[in-house]
Amino acid sequence: MFSITWGSVSGWWVPVCLILGILYAWLLYRQPVNLGKYFRLGLACIRALVVFLIALLLVSPLVKSVKYSPQKPLVLITQDNSLSVNTFKAPGFNADKFVGDLAKLKQELGDEYDVQEFNFSKDLSNGLSSTFNGRQTDISNTLLQLNNRFVNQNIGALILATDGLYNQGNDPQYAAKNIKTSIYTIALGDTTAKRDLLIGNINYNKTAFLGNDFEIEVLAEAYQSKSENLRLTVTTDGRQVFTQTIPVTSADFKKVIPIKLTADKKGLRKYTISIDQVKNELSTQNNTETIYIDVLDARQKVLVLYQSPHPDITVIKQAIETNKNFEVKTSLLADLPSIKLADYSLIVLYQIPVDISAPLKSFISKSKTPLWYILGSQTDLQAFNAEQNNVKISAGRSESQEVFALPDAGFAAFTLSDSSRKKIMTLPPLLAPFGSYGISTNTSVLLKQKIGAVTTTYPLLAFADDAGRRLGVLTAEGLWRWQLAEYQNYGNRNSTDELLSQTVQYLTANANRQRFRVYPARNVFDEGENVILNAELYNDALELINTPDVKIDLKNATGKNYSFLFSRNGQSYELDAGTLPVGEYSYTATTQNGKQQFKATGLLTVKPLNLETRQSAANHALLNTIAKQSGGQMLYPAQLNQLAAMIRKNDNIKTVVYEDKHYNDIIDVKWVFVLILLLLTGEWFLRKREGEV
Repeated sequence: MFSITWGSVSGWWVPVCLILGILYAWLLYRQPVNLGKYFRLGLACIRALVVFLIALLLVSPLVKSVKYSPQKPLVLITQDNSLSVNTFKAPGFNADKFVGDLAKLKQELGDEYDVQEFNFSKDLSNGLSSTFNGRQTDISNTLLQLNNRFVNQNIGALILATDGLYNQGNDPQYAAKNIKTSIYTIALGDTTAKRDLLIGNINYNKTAFLGNDFEIEVLAEAYQSKSENLRLTVTTDGRQVFTQTIPVTSADFKKVIPIKLTADKKGLRKYTISIDQVKNELSTQNNTETIYIDVLDARQKVLVLYQSPHPDITVIKQAIETNKNFEVKTSLLADLPSIKLADYSLIVLYQIPVDISAPLKSFISKSKTPLWYILGSQTDLQAFNAEQNNVKISAGRSESQEVFALPDAGFAAFTLSDSSRKKIMTLPPLLAPFGSYGISTNTSVLLKQKIGAVTTTYPLLAFADDAGRRLGVLTAEGLWRWQLAEYQNYGNRNSTDELLSQTVQYLTANANRQRFRVYPARNVFDEGENVILNAELYNDALELINTPDVKIDLKNATGKNYSFLFSRNGQSYELDAGTLPVGEYSYTATTQNGKQQFKATGLLTVKPLNLETRQSAANHALLNTIAKQSGGQMLYPAQLNQLAAMIRKNDNIKTVVYEDKHYNDIIDVKWVFVLILLLLTGEWFLRKREGEV
């Protein structure tokens, strides 16, 4: 359907164009020679219409076209294809028959509806399926994907066939509220809990220290097993290190069991936690879990020396201790005689004029213990310049100035997260000595000073390697301001803690550390998950390199070997070994840098993914809630033949007609030019025939 709209052009131009056409035709045909009266009048009308149309093209009004497009209501059929549906099915449920009945719904609804079919477990897939082999269920993600795929379309109804059990994602009730349509849920599964004992969860720290006790917490669950005894054991290296028997006192039993173990052997330790099975138990796959704990020889000790109390000391101590591998001691310089400096992996000198302490000065000159200088108003800059050659400060007067932190993009010794870099730039200024700053060629700057709006090359936090000793220099005080401001603005102190903790980790990574490291992304992978491993290689200068090739062999318990070659990633290595069969694996990685050969070993486990067997009782209450809040209804598989009639009776499910309007300049309408050409051609032909051309 077409109509003309004038937009910003006045509609009075229509009569003007018409008068112009009539006037032109009158001037042309007022005194013809050989034309009859009515013939002349007809030609005049043609000419008037042509001139009217040409004038209208010059005025250029808009032509509105309206197109009506009917859209049939969408009916989305979504079927749960996870393992739990067919494992814990209701009596009499036939999976193949149910999927077939669900497929017939498309025929029953006919051409009046646009029916589309899907199945899901962890992700959404097209079409229905009767395999029921999905090992994870994410109903919320399924609803979210459907909503995104059919946004702004005429969704008439969503049919969700599931048992209501999910082990991934959020509560599906929230995702269902975003779908503005009626949801009809088909309640699959059996609401009766089956007899089962299982390990619900394990809480533990991934590191422990040699000779220390550590604790893990095991959530033990038992269903339909009242009056049974739940026997929990923990084994490592083939020997039992813990056992406890707990009486099951209810049909729905849950208990958190604290277990205290001793870290009696250094290295990566594997612990197997298991519950003995009982008679007629539904599944034994969920009775065993494996964890790995890295037993370290000892914590690294950090000494923070200061001449007088300062709030920065507490901030530094708290930040370093966020890493449980470090133990921090803070001490006044006056108490130095009672401290054995050789016991510490790092010494932090907080505004210490080194020349006033002969024992400290002597220890620094003789040892390679890393140092971290933190400067401030109490620092003797001349003494500081004399003690090291990496950062020099030339100050004409003993004043301080406010400086903001600006991360240097070229710093590569270690990595700060992007969020921390952004936060640090917004934190309040620190107080740095006023003067000119210079750095040596072997000094790397992590943070530069920004004075007001001026970006300088002056170092705020810098690092250097001085004859095998790692040095850090923070040229300002006031870290307590950062901690308070970050907590006030973000509710945490993560960026401040990360910066200080990473600084300490870098400085304490001395020459005695392991030169070649290979470690998995985690020690326990789920079945079907890609196994990812990382590798790091350091040269004699403790610089990260990845020039040599790194090979690795993974061997399972049966002796089958899987060989891979690491890929280079930045300055280190990475390996995506893909999915491996369920089992325990030992690995041996080798590389060679020059004449030096390196080898690293470790363990990892690929465990069966038994999430679908952790819950056996279907959650029909959830399905009923989702259906009611959307204006739909919950049905059982036996009621599936009623669903087509319900959808037809729902007045909200109907065809929607969309009106599509388009506006074009009349000059863009091709048929107007064709009409003008035909009229002029017809006029010329008639005049030619009458001998008037």
